[in-house]
Amino acid sequence: MMKRSLVIVLLFVLICSCDKRGNQETKTQKPNIIYVMSDDHTSQAFGIYKSRLASLNPTPTLDKIANEGMIFDNCFVTNSICTPSRATIITGQYSQANGVLDLEGHIEPERQYLPQEMKKLGYETAIIGKWHLEREPASFDHYTVLPGQGKYHNPSFITQGDKPWPENTIETKGHSSDMITDISLDWIKNKRDENKPFFLMHHFKAPHDDFEFAPRYKDYLEDTHIPEPASLYDNGNNGSVATRGINDSLIHDIGSSVSKRNTIRGMWMRLWSGEYTEISNPQFDPSKRIKEGMSDREFTHETYQEYLKRYLRCVKGVDDNMARLVQFLKDEGLYDNTIIVYTGDQGFMLGEHDYIDKRWMYEESLRMPFFVRYPKSIKAGSRTNAIINNSDFAPTLIEMAGGKTPEYMQGNSFKTILETGEEPENWQQSSYYRYWMHMAHAHANPAHFGIRTKKYKLIFFYGKYWVDTDDPKAEWNTKSWGNRFTYHTPVAWEFYDLENDPKEMNNLYTDPAYKDIIANLKDQLVEKRKELNEEDNENFPHIQEVINKHWND
Repeated sequence: MMKRSLVIVLLFVLICSCDKRGNQETKTQKPNIIYVMSDDHTSQAFGIYKSRLASLNPTPTLDKIANEGMIFDNCFVTNSICTPSRATIITGQYSQANGVLDLEGHIEPERQYLPQEMKKLGYETAIIGKWHLEREPASFDHYTVLPGQGKYHNPSFITQGDKPWPENTIETKGHSSDMITDISLDWIKNKRDENKPFFLMHHFKAPHDDFEFAPRYKDYLEDTHIPEPASLYDNGNNGSVATRGINDSLIHDIGSSVSKRNTIRGMWMRLWSGEYTEISNPQFDPSKRIKEGMSDREFTHETYQEYLKRYLRCVKGVDDNMARLVQFLKDEGLYDNTIIVYTGDQGFMLGEHDYIDKRWMYEESLRMPFFVRYPKSIKAGSRTNAIINNSDFAPTLIEMAGGKTPEYMQGNSFKTILETGEEPENWQQSSYYRYWMHMAHAHANPAHFGIRTKKYKLIFFYGKYWVDTDDPKAEWNTKSWGNRFTYHTPVAWEFYDLENDPKEMNNLYTDPAYKDIIANLKDQLVEKRKELNEEDNENFPHIQEVINKHWND
């Protein structure tokens, strides 16, 4: 009897004295989920995607996390611009379904579906960092978000409080990547309900333009040559009259550039004219690089080197803060019971085809980095070429939390792919894309849509958005776009054989060898648009008129 009593006492002592790791995992039956998203962090700026920049080792921490889980090689955005992409992620719906077509769109609290569904499953929810959907993120239990785009240095944040949105603000001192991480760690450690699993959306502002890095990185890569894309100098047969104009008449207007090609929005102008603030590198001296008598090619080279170094210094800040997050989770005993998702809100052009920014359906803008780590159900070192897009994120997160995809969501859960490493037989074989804005801002990208399969890409530039009419419905977004351009652009198709031309240097739309393949892709595109309610007959008949007229061009 005495021995039995002693055993009971020892067991009691053992339970009471268990470390924090054991205590946390006992409380948390479901996995915690941290969804990390950086702004404009493109797949070229990773080691795991083996791009020309991989040799620079820009993301050692992120690469390690990725290699401990599953990496997706064919993750695509449905609309490559900040606000619409975020709206698709939070709703699980494409742009026309959720109503957010451009940068002026917003998501009301009642349509902030992802946190709502996670709360139904017993999760405490929070969003920290960049929100960019205008309305209060009231469907989250907690929020501390940047106002609009927010500032890189000494950012203010909007949070809950006694005053109505957006009047409750806090001020911080430091770089935004550091501050966002500080706030997330503080929420996980001190402010959440430890009796519930948590769902945290941790959103960095970096590495978004204007690339203001933390001062501690001013010497990072300073004396390193950054590999350059060949298409920066020679664009081959990329594009069409829609993107270049007849006889290249529009190349100085369409698509912001690294070189002096774009006379309104060139990176060369922004770097060397003083438009960018030098708070991130007050010792910078442009005369060290830009010299009298330089050829255009030399000038482009120097501009590219400075552009990429600033961009990668912002990436370095993100990667180092991810190291802080990982160490914190380990210290708190949360690491292996937390699903970590990492992505960007879209891709980004880093000089390919002499383009900067996003918006394009070209590969570097279309492709999103995406990987998931969760050792309890995802095999380390796994990789897939299954096609997913950002409408699929919400359904997958909901199902990984133990729920089911709501019928109102258009995306598909890829939970099975994560857990088995296998692509189901009936899995989607293509992804639909649509950039709604037309010649907006000084970036001046023509509106277009298209379809991307594992082998091919077909793009239709329809060349207009608004019509010459007094109908306010047709002109509803002209205020938000700036509209330096008010003209329509040429209509054209582009087709790329990605197996043989992964850099998209040869538009083969008129090549008779691909006639049947292109016809099949057009049929798929028709079906996709019908399935996703992306047709224009009802809301935008002037666009549908162009589509009908030029479909068989």
